Amino acid sequence: MATTIVGPTITVDGSFKSEEDVSVQGKVRGSIETTADLIVEEGGTIEAEVSTRSIDVHGTIIGNVTASDRFQIHPGGSVSGDVRAPRVVLEDGGKYKGHIEMTNI
Repeated sequence: MATTIVGPTITVDGSFKSEEDVSVQGKVRGSIETTADLIVEEGGTIEAEVSTRSIDVHGTIIGNVTASDRFQIHPGGSVSGDVRAPRVVLEDGGKYKGHIEMTNI
């Protein structure tokens, strides 16, 4: 499957929709919706409402996240916002502030 890459020098303001995997190395503000997977790379920042299949956070998210499969924060990653996902993983060294609702979506 193809991957959309938001490079480290790119800033996206507004709604972002994709049917393929998305890798955020830069900054996205507004909303992100993908039916595939989302990776927030180290140094990547999302200030948005997020809807995805699964998400791996190595960077920063400020906003609410809905994942239909899995939500995971890796060491060095941080999330501030509410999360809805059936599977949630917070690794040692990851930071989280908000509410978690673990439900089958």
